[in-house]
Amino acid sequence: MDKHLRTKQTKTNPFLTSSSEEVSSLEWQAVNMNQEEEDLVRRMHKLVSDRWELIAGRIPGRTAAEIERFWVMKYN
Repeated sequence: MDKHLRTKQTKTNPFLTSSSEEVSSLEWQAVNMNQEEEDLVRRMHKLVSDRWELIAGRIPGRTAAEIERFWVMKYN
């Protein structure tokens, strides 16, 4: 009868691989963008939604994380 015992598995969030990746918005630094960059981010977001890597590829020197942080802090 012991062969039917099940082990309890813990539920994990598939989007977070470790607790160190979880960042509070209070820890975020504001991202300063010039008007051209801001306009481009807004237009690209209308076209491709939350595809931050794609948007960042259009703005030299910007990372997807910076673009997402800018969007969250300004528009959410």
